[in-house]
Amino acid sequence: MSDIRLRHDILDELEYEPSIDAANIGVTVENGVVTLTGHVNSFEEKHAAERVAQRVKGVRAIAEEIKVRLPEHKKTADDEIASRLIKILDWGAAIADLKDIQVKVENGYVTLDGTVEFHFQRSAAESLARHLTGITGIDNRLRIRPMMDVFDIRHGIREALKRNAELEAENIEIDVSGSRVTLRGKVQSLWERNMAERAAWSARGVTTVEDYLTVENSKERLQP
Repeated sequence: MSDIRLRHDILDELEYEPSIDAANIGVTVENGVVTLTGHVNSFEEKHAAERVAQRVKGVRAIAEEIKVRLPEHKKTADDEIASRLIKILDWGAAIADLKDIQVKVENGYVTLDGTVEFHFQRSAAESLARHLTGITGIDNRLRIRPMMDVFDIRHGIREALKRNAELEAENIEIDVSGSRVTLRGKVQSLWERNMAERAAWSARGVTTVEDYLTVENSKERLQP
């Protein structure tokens, strides 16, 4: 697929997505690497634009440079954002040991620090923060408590990949060193690459995932 066609597809997908006002979002493409620029009215909209671009066939990587420009009526004091976020995290069933999570807000920019048991808890905390009105960005510094059983980690990831109908697990190599996972091999789309990363992060005790998977934009296989 040509870069011109890919850019056109991304712009169409952004326009089609009802949660995004794409009027002020710019898209450039070079060798399948997409750069998103411009500005939006909320951090959630910024995040949504990146998700939309990821799902377009042919995208190999994304550089996200969109700025958040909050309308005057959506600007919120830092102490109010921090207080609301603490309450939301406390209500979130996925978030355990809230006492181990620290929240800092400065000029609408949220920093999460501390430790959790699983990567999904780290992601859940960021997702809850992302939906707050008035935030301009998030720095997720939450760390995962490591588990050092290498065999269990590798086996769990391998089985998760096999269960996923969208992935060809035999094309993905898994290396585990302590709580660090390295993925190598080939996948057919950026979406498959993200699914493989998600499988790796879902293993208990994984603190780092290094993704060296390459995206091949090959032609669709003929059905038997």
